[in-house]
Amino acid sequence: MKVFLKKEWMEFNRTGRLFILLLVFALFGIMNPLLAKLTPWLMETISDSFAEAGIVPAAVTVDAMTSWAQFYKNIPVGLLVFILLNCGCFTTEYQKGTLIPVVTKGLSRRNILFAKSLLLFIVWTVCYWLCFLLTYGYNAYFWDNGIAGHLFAAAALVWLFGIWANALLIFFSSIAESSTQVLFGIGAVVLGAYLLSFFSKCHAFVPMKLMGSMSLLQKADNPADFFGSIVAAGICVLLCMVSATICFDRKQL
Repeated sequence: MKVFLKKEWMEFNRTGRLFILLLVFALFGIMNPLLAKLTPWLMETISDSFAEAGIVPAAVTVDAMTSWAQFYKNIPVGLLVFILLNCGCFTTEYQKGTLIPVVTKGLSRRNILFAKSLLLFIVWTVCYWLCFLLTYGYNAYFWDNGIAGHLFAAAALVWLFGIWANALLIFFSSIAESSTQVLFGIGAVVLGAYLLSFFSKCHAFVPMKLMGSMSLLQKADNPADFFGSIVAAGICVLLCMVSATICFDRKQL
C-alpha cells in the first residue's frame, strides 16, 4: 500500500493536478482580501459614471468581514475545481486497465481504495487550509480578524463539507465507468441535499447546512446549531467509504 500511495503521489505531481490545485486555492486566498481592499477604489472609480446617471453611491466601508464573505463565495468554486480535476482518478485507471497488473500480483483492492482516498482527503485538506490561512494572514495585516466570531469553527464546517463531497466522489468512482457518471452522481446527491434543505424539518440535518457557516462569523448562530449537519455528514462519509469498499471489491476491472 505504501508503494501504491507513492505511485498516486507521483501521478498527482506529474499530471500537474497538485500544482493547479495549490495555485487555484492560493490565488483565492490572496484574492479574497485583495478584492475587499480594492472595493472602495473601484467604487470611487465608477462613481463619476453613476453621478452622470443621477445615482449617488453610498460610501463603502470594508473590513475583515468583507474579505471573509468573499472567502465563502470562492470556496465552492475551489471545491468544484477540485472535484473536476479528480473525478477521473479511479475511472481513468479502469479504462486503461492499469489496476489489473497490480491486483493480479496480490495488491489488495482495499489498499488501492484506501491509498487513493487518503491522498484525496490530504490534498483537499492542504489546499483548503492554505486558502484559509492566506486569507486569515492578509486580513490580520489589513484589518482585524477579531470582528469575526467562531472563525475556525466556521472554517472547519466548510472543510467537512469538502470531505463529504470527496467521499461521494470515492463512492461513485467505485461503481461508475466514467468520470461523467461520477460527476452526475455527485451532482444528483448535492442537488437532492440542497432541495431537502428547504424543508424546515430537514434543514438542520443535511450537509448543505455546513456551507452556511458564514452565520457563525456574523454571530447569528452558534457552533451547536450545526451539530445535526455535522453528524449527518460524518455518517454519510462513513457509509460512502464502507459502500465504496464493498463495491470496489466486487468491481470488474
